[in-house]
Amino acid sequence: MMHMTFYWGIKATILFDFWKTDSWLSYILTLLACFAFAAFYQYLEKRRVQFKSLSSTRHPNPPPRSGVSAPLIPKSGTRSAAKAASVLLFGVNAAIGYLLMLAAMSFNGGVFIAIVVGLTVGYLVFRSDDDGADVAAENPCACA
Repeated sequence: MMHMTFYWGIKATILFDFWKTDSWLSYILTLLACFAFAAFYQYLEKRRVQFKSLSSTRHPNPPPRSGVSAPLIPKSGTRSAAKAASVLLFGVNAAIGYLLMLAAMSFNGGVFIAIVVGLTVGYLVFRSDDDGADVAAENPCACA
């Protein structure tokens, strides 16, 4: 049966039935994987914000054409590629965030701490030098 309160111990099931820890080695490897996955989440979030800011930069556009020669969908070059990358990274990041949340919901204290420390270290390494450039994109929830 699954725990519904925090517990401390090396026996845990993380996300899938086949990901069970029953020894110190498997438990430590699981904690390292949760830590790395959480730090990777912050790395992808930084990349997504960079692509989003790249896609939102305004370049002077030529005056719109009218009539038969006007394109149905205007081309925007690197802006559309950056926007597509931003959208793709948002989806991947949302999936990773929800998986981290579900792993934390295993209610194992060590897993929870590994995820929180991984998010914190990932933020420190990858996103602390933003100088507030992405204040509007900040969200303390790992799954958003």
